[in-house]
Amino acid sequence: MAHVLVIGGGVGGLATALLAARRGHTAELFERDTRAPGTALDRDFFGWRRPTVPQAVQPHALLGAARNVLRDDLPDVYAEMLRLGARERHELDWFEVRPPELPGDEDLVMLQARRIVLESALATALRAEPGAVVRYGEPVTGLTTASQAGAASAEDDPGGAGGAGAAGGIRVTGVTTEAGGYRGDLVVDAGGRRGGIERRLGAVGCRPPVVERHRTGLAYFCRWYRLPEGMDEGPRRPWAVTGGAFAGCAVFPADNRVFAVTLFVHTADTTRSALRDPAVFERAARSFPPGEAWLALGAEPLSGVLATASLDNRWSALVDERGPVVTGLVPVGDSITHTNPTLGQGTSLALWAARRVARTAHRDPGSDRFAVDHHEWAVRTLKPWFDFQVVADAAIGERFATRAGRTGTAREVAALFDCALEDPEVMRARARVRHLAEPPERAYADPAIRARVARWLAARPDYAPNGVGPDREEWEKLTAG
Repeated sequence: MAHVLVIGGGVGGLATALLAARRGHTAELFERDTRAPGTALDRDFFGWRRPTVPQAVQPHALLGAARNVLRDDLPDVYAEMLRLGARERHELDWFEVRPPELPGDEDLVMLQARRIVLESALATALRAEPGAVVRYGEPVTGLTTASQAGAASAEDDPGGAGGAGAAGGIRVTGVTTEAGGYRGDLVVDAGGRRGGIERRLGAVGCRPPVVERHRTGLAYFCRWYRLPEGMDEGPRRPWAVTGGAFAGCAVFPADNRVFAVTLFVHTADTTRSALRDPAVFERAARSFPPGEAWLALGAEPLSGVLATASLDNRWSALVDERGPVVTGLVPVGDSITHTNPTLGQGTSLALWAARRVARTAHRDPGSDRFAVDHHEWAVRTLKPWFDFQVVADAAIGERFATRAGRTGTAREVAALFDCALEDPEVMRARARVRHLAEPPERAYADPAIRARVARWLAARPDYAPNGVGPDREEWEKLTAG
């Protein structure tokens, strides 16, 4: 079996180390933060300053794909999340009467929880795992390679490594920290898009990764609340995500009566900065059905307005037309694919990659073949969902930027989602895509689904998509002052 060194202690890193140890490997995880996630959820969620993980306080969607990995591979972690207050919600619970169950419906369940609940459950399991060691407060500073094994890291001595491997393949054999060097059979980069792996690879003479990046043009504003004592659940209706021509609103139920309300607009929208004001934020949120339904319950605010923007969809590959740019190192999570949160795919894709590493780390992990196989798996398994995210965000960004109505094919796509709110069969198809159980080109191409949507549209000749929420004049008034 392999000794796996994991860079980064976020969801992807914790899951990789835990899954690897459960498969009989040994694992060492290196995390720059000195703190480990604990079970004091509110303290850690609202009071823990994590500048390298700005998304930690934003809502997370644990889709069916993520839940299935936890349920099937880490059942103790799943049970701990439920114990800590996470809640299950089946997609077909939207309907007053659940339609007859079909095979695969058991996978259409979302786990509603803040990110800290998942991190806490993973960290608790990892602490008890005999095959794993976690080194908090010990960030990785460099990589060692086969040509310089046992020497200082390339970041300490860049001139000593670059020339030796620049012309051929470079194998990573370990990592360095301020405390010293650590050797491993495989290094896993779970440091995310801000982890600095491109700089470290360049320092040891590697060619740069192949990066594909798409800007989204979207800005998000989130505020957290808690339902009143004795109220364990919020309203099932209206639908939790709505959007108009220039703005949208989403509600994210989480654990322990906590929920988040999120508004999203284009980064060039002139009203954007006003949404940081809690009073303005609440007025604007209440202008959308889900925001009004949840805020009307008398929920207690738990945070200010938390903003994030400049997000992109980013795909990074460590194999180019010449082959692997490095061996002995593979990426997981945001280090492979960082996806904008509109579809909530990030955690699922990270857990898929972590599980794949754990299942394959014994297969000559320092070889070219291992690097190529990991890359080809990612292209087959992760890249289609990345591409789907890019297309979806481009449509939202264009709509928000131009404030134009959707016509033609775009109108038909929008109708599919609105039809799903009334038709259980269409909802099932939509849910299979949403939970990464079936790609959209297959689920939505089903003739029966297409016919149902066509009939729905034919019965509504005046259907105008994205008509929920205020018009622009009202929005300007809501966000003024």
